[in-house]
Amino acid sequence: MKADQKEKAEDQKNIDKKLEKSVESESDSPKSHGEILKQQIIEGQETYDKQPVSILLSSLTAGLEIGFSYLLLCTLYGFLFGKVEEETIFKLMSFVYPIGFIMVILGQSILFTEQTSLLTLPVLNKKRTVRSLLKLWSLVIVGNLVGGCLMAFILVWIGPKLEIFSLQSIEAIAVHVSQYPIGVILASSILAGWLMGLLSWLVAASKDTLSRIVIIFMITAVLAFAGLHHSIVGNVEVFSGLISSPKITWSAYGAFQSVSLIGNALGGAVFVALLKYRAFVYDIK
Repeated sequence: MKADQKEKAEDQKNIDKKLEKSVESESDSPKSHGEILKQQIIEGQETYDKQPVSILLSSLTAGLEIGFSYLLLCTLYGFLFGKVEEETIFKLMSFVYPIGFIMVILGQSILFTEQTSLLTLPVLNKKRTVRSLLKLWSLVIVGNLVGGCLMAFILVWIGPKLEIFSLQSIEAIAVHVSQYPIGVILASSILAGWLMGLLSWLVAASKDTLSRIVIIFMITAVLAFAGLHHSIVGNVEVFSGLISSPKITWSAYGAFQSVSLIGNALGGAVFVALLKYRAFVYDIK
């Protein structure tokens, strides 16, 4: 037992030494795997070191800001409804869907799906515990969901008042998002979490703001065009339907929200954080 522990400790020292040697490449050279991983672990640890109130407020802000994507989704649906087929409208939404994500990520607010893999890496690197990860995830999720629900109340009221979309638009989007079986939503959410974890990795790999905007737009547009389930935007979409339409029930909202959160967490933590970290570890053994 002691020999195994000693071997594991030695392996961790080797990993840390390799990460420390990963220095920033020249401005015109792409970052290496080790450089990106080191940056992600450092950024993740910085989030752990923040005060709980700061994390809660930042995640609340992200929940509010992501609502601007939903505002544009509803406005586009309301504008095009009756002019083109509904299926076409849902595909065209992928062009406005990324706006809220650009605001959140460039504005440094804490979004659960974008932070999932980032916050998992310090745990894999044995700098933080699983308990601290779950506690931090809980704070971020609560802030994101509360912010999203507040934004939903605002938009459900202001949209019809400004005549930019109707309650029918809200209902159509909510039904479109939540109508699938639980198993389908879970698999879709895992893919969405995978994409969002990859988004965090690619943003860390980029060196200028313009390239980051392009990456955010590209990944989130793919997510929207494919109709994959994002737990935080989906929260605004389905909760808005819940408070304005009889077609969305509390049980439907609860089932959708819990499954999409689990799926997004699995996608980001397993398919990005774990695989990227293990690829680095095996490369140095």
